[in-house]
Amino acid sequence: MALIKHNWNLPFNIIRCSHVECTVKDLDESRRFYVDIMGMIETERTKDTLYLRCLEEKNHHSYVLKQGEKSEVLALGFKVAFDKDLDLLHKHFTDLKLPADWVTKHGEERTLAVRTPMGIPVEFHARQTRVPTMMREFSKYKGLSPLRFDHINCFTPNCQSTYEFFVQELGFRLTEYTLTEKGDMWAAWTHRKGNVHDMAMTNGKGPRLHHTGIWTAGVNNIIHLLDVMASEGYVENIERGPGRHGISNAFFLYILDPDGHRLEPFTCDYLTVDPDWEPLGWDLRDPKRQTLWGAPAPQSWFEHGSTFRGVEVRESDIDSNPIIGQYEDHA
Repeated sequence: MALIKHNWNLPFNIIRCSHVECTVKDLDESRRFYVDIMGMIETERTKDTLYLRCLEEKNHHSYVLKQGEKSEVLALGFKVAFDKDLDLLHKHFTDLKLPADWVTKHGEERTLAVRTPMGIPVEFHARQTRVPTMMREFSKYKGLSPLRFDHINCFTPNCQSTYEFFVQELGFRLTEYTLTEKGDMWAAWTHRKGNVHDMAMTNGKGPRLHHTGIWTAGVNNIIHLLDVMASEGYVENIERGPGRHGISNAFFLYILDPDGHRLEPFTCDYLTVDPDWEPLGWDLRDPKRQTLWGAPAPQSWFEHGSTFRGVEVRESDIDSNPIIGQYEDHA
């Protein structure tokens, strides 16, 4: 394992992660979950697509849900600073001999679709259609009261190489990381916008999407979401938590939408804006890494993920032994 320095000399400026585009089997059921239960804002609905955003967001969408026969992920979205950054990214990926194509996306002016060496489908845009923020429309706060799309976490069969690509070739900065007993990179948290992560990567069968993170204002918002889910018949969709991560310090919850796409409502992470920020390392067997209170994650958290359309999934390149929760059967 080797840590590499942040690359300050790239010609383009990626601002942050921005959205995810997935397919779902039942658009009406997805709308009920994301809008009525989670509390997201419906920006627009077409015949086969639902465009959603969080309360403080002014961009057209942070979740794009498309009707499909199979539940999978179509793209992970990132926002760049200016339109010229898209052209510079196109040249950069072309020079690296990686796929880079211009595509048309509703609600986005120009969109560049690329693939990382691991095959992760990423899209870049500079501008989305502007819409009103609902941040001060407090009558619309319900469910989680989700304020903004925060991060993406992906399974990768080779965390070291995936981490190196995002840091060296895209200019992401490492905030925290996890090593195995043998010193292999098992997970890495990298950012652009100045908090703990925009793009995280976790060792496992992949590449697949592990989860997307949604930031809310406080712990009580997460507790309220749990009460809403319990009262509305979504108890089985609660996978893990609530709890406090050692990594990121976040107060978290992991839930599954009706198609099995994992979401992490969370709050209370920290800022990493200083250029001299030093990454924090963890041992995979440290129980406080997963949950500061010591409660381990269930096995599903290490195995379940959403596939990317058209991307081959392979087993991990390293052996690892994370702490997995053991639950007694009292039936």
